[in-house]
Amino acid sequence: MPESTPPSGPIRWHRGADDIVTLTLDDPGQSHNTMNAAFIDALTAAADRLEAERDTLTGVIVTSAKKTFFAGGDLHDLLAAGPEDAQRVFDTGMRVKRALRRIETLGRPVVAALNGSALGGGLEIALACHHRVALDRPDIRFGLPEVTLGLLPGGGGVVRTVRLLGIVDALSRVLLEGRRHRPAAARELGLVHEVVDTPDALLARARAFIAAHPDARQPWDVSGHRIPGGTPAGPALMAVLPALPATLAKRTGGAPYPAPRNILAAAVEGAQVGFETAEIIEARYFTELVVGQTAKNMIQAFFFDLKAVNSGAARPKDVGEHPAARVAVLGAGLMGAGIAYVCASAGLDVVLKDVTPEAAARGKVYSADLLASAVAAGRTTGAERDAVLARITPTAEVADLAGCDVVIEAVFEDPGLKQKVFQEVQAVVAPDALLCTNTSTLPIGQLAEAVQRRRDFIGLHFFWPADRRTLVEIVKGADTGPEALARAIDLVRRLGKTPIVVNDSRGFFTSHVIGRFLKEALIMLAEGVDPVSLEQAARQAGYPTPALALLDELSLTLPRKIWDEVAAAAEAEGETWEPGPAEAVLDRMLNEFRRSGRGAGAGFYEYEDGRRGGLWPGLRTHFARPGVTVPFADIQERLLFAEALDAVQLLEDGVLTSVADANVGSLLGIGFPGWTGGVLQYVNGYAGGPAGFTARARELRDRYGDRFEPPALLVTTAERGATFTD
Repeated sequence: MPESTPPSGPIRWHRGADDIVTLTLDDPGQSHNTMNAAFIDALTAAADRLEAERDTLTGVIVTSAKKTFFAGGDLHDLLAAGPEDAQRVFDTGMRVKRALRRIETLGRPVVAALNGSALGGGLEIALACHHRVALDRPDIRFGLPEVTLGLLPGGGGVVRTVRLLGIVDALSRVLLEGRRHRPAAARELGLVHEVVDTPDALLARARAFIAAHPDARQPWDVSGHRIPGGTPAGPALMAVLPALPATLAKRTGGAPYPAPRNILAAAVEGAQVGFETAEIIEARYFTELVVGQTAKNMIQAFFFDLKAVNSGAARPKDVGEHPAARVAVLGAGLMGAGIAYVCASAGLDVVLKDVTPEAAARGKVYSADLLASAVAAGRTTGAERDAVLARITPTAEVADLAGCDVVIEAVFEDPGLKQKVFQEVQAVVAPDALLCTNTSTLPIGQLAEAVQRRRDFIGLHFFWPADRRTLVEIVKGADTGPEALARAIDLVRRLGKTPIVVNDSRGFFTSHVIGRFLKEALIMLAEGVDPVSLEQAARQAGYPTPALALLDELSLTLPRKIWDEVAAAAEAEGETWEPGPAEAVLDRMLNEFRRSGRGAGAGFYEYEDGRRGGLWPGLRTHFARPGVTVPFADIQERLLFAEALDAVQLLEDGVLTSVADANVGSLLGIGFPGWTGGVLQYVNGYAGGPAGFTARARELRDRYGDRFEPPALLVTTAERGATFTD
């Protein structure tokens, strides 16, 4: 007879008249199913009951009542686990593995009916089933993204993907990059077996498999099973595996990311032993990561902080929605063209204005080229391409901006020019249009002097290339109203971007902090530090682009121009500005050696046909001094501390108002190393916490200068034994 359990726990049991048990994952206390203590208890109880009733069962279907099949591990629990909890973490992980192993060796067919995304622990549950049927929906993804949080799959994901796909494919296509696959791609890879169009078909196909495969077993439980591609002892892999650690080191730049190393080790070691022993190996490597600091940093930043920012935490709560419809983008250069593309792709009508029709048309070609590549790669269709392009209207006429309810100015970083274009359009666009300036350094208050409605004026700092970079820094001026802030946040979220909110100041947050990074690198070059050591230290600290290479990309004239503007502003306020060693290095590079960066074909690096070669040998001739010995660790920490100390100062000054914004902005905007969890989480996670960070800052101050003096906010935070949190 049909039998169901009451809907009280995270796994509901229903046994139908056909003796198929449906296990429905449905945590009553959460919007998503997670691998928390209650779920683990329920999973163990389900395994017990299935074994007890095995002889009378036909099969098992595992599905979910949530929109998402299963969201993965409970990150609150993982974040709280310290080194003293290692045995508990290991035991809990093994309890999950054993419950899943008991279900997959039940002797009855078990099917995962995947009605939503299965990521991390969700896919691990599915992989423990003999057959996986997935619903084909645009938002559904499958994968094991734990590496992006400094972890590895702890529920048998490494063990099963290696046995399913082979070591090389499991590592390269699933584990080491944490890719999230659409249903069709997951089927092609082998993570799922079938893709269907409707929920009814999902369950129908699950039942059909059970009927056709009463003795279903996992491939690795069939006698004679061999891991695809062989084991590490086999001749095929013996030629490949020695190169994997070097490839991994190249990918991470030597930065302290333990998760990829542990994943590689668990995969290779686990492939040489039996299934149960491989799961123990996986559990040990998982435990090491969970109780370590890097995973805590990355979980805090890439999950909790990012979730807070993307949810619109900074949005004024009492302001209603005023959705954008028609956007005027002023300036059709690379930045303006990219912004126009992003807006049109989000379904907004765009008027792209430049000084001539030809310039505006070239801006639209930028979108056409991006869309042509997307069509060729199968990421979009010809109809979708045509629809996006139809939403972009290039023009040189101010009158064509009539009715636009959002203005995004994206002309050159010249205060006079920016003010001029706003004066030209403010009377033409909608009377309540949101007025946005895309600037990376210029004070919003200064630019707002050109507009009549300063409450509607705000900064939107996009990062280039706008079509690929996910961060937008929203800058509130002194007169910016809450309605403008709410509309700006809503717009950025509509564009699929991540909005951080900061207060007005020259350089705001991101440009100010990265300026400190670049300046510290130049100071070390002026001190005589070997440029090769300088760049290598930055790579091994985890920076995606070392300082001198980044300066070349930006062009050396840009920071020099910004510093000149800062000097002029200081002198206008009656302050004395003294150029330092960093400015002197740039002056020599620009004036004496005529090397201004990649665009000119010569900078700190050599270039051939636009491709970066090695460092310019003249750096050692003109700057490096053989007698100078700065410890490698000091070079790294001078770069990291320069940015973190500046961020603390900006938090103290009120430019930053959110720790989450600081962490997310530094990671997505300016390439602060991901393993740190961001500029302020780096302080929290430093050995000894803020107190240990303060002590180290004072060491650097005593050795290298007062710029490493800990700000008052850091000192008081350390003295209270607190951390930087929202």
